[in-house]
Amino acid sequence: MKSTMRVADLLPVGTLGLRSRRLRTTLSGLGVAIGIASLVAVLGVTRSSESQLLAQIDRLGTNLLTVADGQTLDGAETELPATAGPMIGHLPKVLRVAPTAQLVSAGVYRSDRVPAGQGGGLAVRACDSTLLTTLDGSLLAGRFLDSGRYPVTVLGHDAARTLGIGHFDAGTRVWLGGHWFTVAGILNPLPLAPEIDRSALVSFAAASGLLGYDGHPSRIYVRADQDHVTDVAALLAAAANPAAPTAVGVSRPSDALTARVAVTRTSGALFLGLGGIALLVGAIGIANVMVISVLERRSEIGLRRALGAARSHVAAQFLTESLVLSFLGGTAGVLLGAAVTAGMAYARGWAVLIPGFALWGGIGVALVAGALAGLYPALRAARLSPTDALRAA
Repeated sequence: MKSTMRVADLLPVGTLGLRSRRLRTTLSGLGVAIGIASLVAVLGVTRSSESQLLAQIDRLGTNLLTVADGQTLDGAETELPATAGPMIGHLPKVLRVAPTAQLVSAGVYRSDRVPAGQGGGLAVRACDSTLLTTLDGSLLAGRFLDSGRYPVTVLGHDAARTLGIGHFDAGTRVWLGGHWFTVAGILNPLPLAPEIDRSALVSFAAASGLLGYDGHPSRIYVRADQDHVTDVAALLAAAANPAAPTAVGVSRPSDALTARVAVTRTSGALFLGLGGIALLVGAIGIANVMVISVLERRSEIGLRRALGAARSHVAAQFLTESLVLSFLGGTAGVLLGAAVTAGMAYARGWAVLIPGFALWGGIGVALVAGALAGLYPALRAARLSPTDALRAA
């Protein structure tokens, strides 16, 4: 009579070894769980971080350009003409222009008793009211500058923190370039203009009257029409300094954020490789456990073969055991990876985004790894003859 095995009996028989050796099963499944958790967490954290960066780029816009002092061919610094701002403003498709000037000779200090050179790397920049609208910035507290000559300053977000001004109080003063300036407001962070974050802003009139400003801008922010950014960028250098357009630096700040997206993807690929190695180690652990299981259960294999079990039935039993073990480990890994992604996203204020293929693919990869790891032990068990298995046992 030909031996048969029902599909319904395959799972109870195939999990017999797992249920009788629970500690070994847990440790073996843990290796696969760690590998799958690494893969899911890397994909989830990378996608969540990338989405946050892309949302930030979309919110800030990619149409902000900057024109700055450059260098001549012999390496000497050049300064922008005083007419650079108005000339750029006449270009077609330019929406807003905001010239600024860094006052290198003026330091930023909390009081006049702070030793010179201990200003924390802060800078004084002259600007006007167009800066806030051009950068799409906002105030954390207070108000922005006007065109008056009064010694009034607005602090960038990082500058206020460095100076120890945690909240805005009317009458707070700071020492700029040898003069007391009253703090009129504090800016919110400007991701596309980090140099403004670390600056104390003053009006052009106050800079000219008190800080020796000569009228030449050092950096000009330009907001262009979104559909003509490339065309405007190509004209900025010649418009800013017609006499020496090659000595003008033109850049797009959003490129830095785009580069961060690329770095995030590259880092994700690296950690995916590490997760793959962890999964490989887990698969080797399953193979090792399955081989040991075959050696320990030779008497069981011999008895089943003597009672009429076919080689395919023995192979199916051990292959099922390996698949169940990898499935349990893969499921645990997916849950652990999703939890790590959610925790990281919550801590960083990101939206939780886990690709669907990471969830289903994680379990699929675990099953493939389990099938490959259990194939050799299953074939080895199937090749045992009943007499040899019983004699060895």
